[in-house]
Amino acid sequence: MGDGRAIGSREAPEFRVDCPSRPILDQIADKWSMMALAVLEDEPRRFNDIKRRLEGVTQRVLTHTLRRLERNGMVERRVLPTSPVGVEYALTPLGRSLREPFWQLLEWTLEHSGEVERARRAYDGER
Repeated sequence: MGDGRAIGSREAPEFRVDCPSRPILDQIADKWSMMALAVLEDEPRRFNDIKRRLEGVTQRVLTHTLRRLERNGMVERRVLPTSPVGVEYALTPLGRSLREPFWQLLEWTLEHSGEVERARRAYDGER
């Protein structure tokens, strides 16, 4: 957050431009990143298997997402000695450390989706 305050403090944090948390939050809060991490939770998977499980993602977006996750140390890419050459992706220990907060966020989303939908309808009705 850039101002030295710890998470969980009662004061609202300030997110300065140079705060190192900003690009990390951008990565892990991205919908395709979260879904890719979820798909990789149980076992390593090849690119096309990941793409099949993420309905609606384009090849370009998935490639970009996996590269960013790899760059940030959450996913590792391994070239398989097959013909043709294959590539699989797996969670790193850092990526696996997101399991608990990820599932808490997913549970919150499922639990509160009705409230969010009602709020959207009320908001849209005012416009």
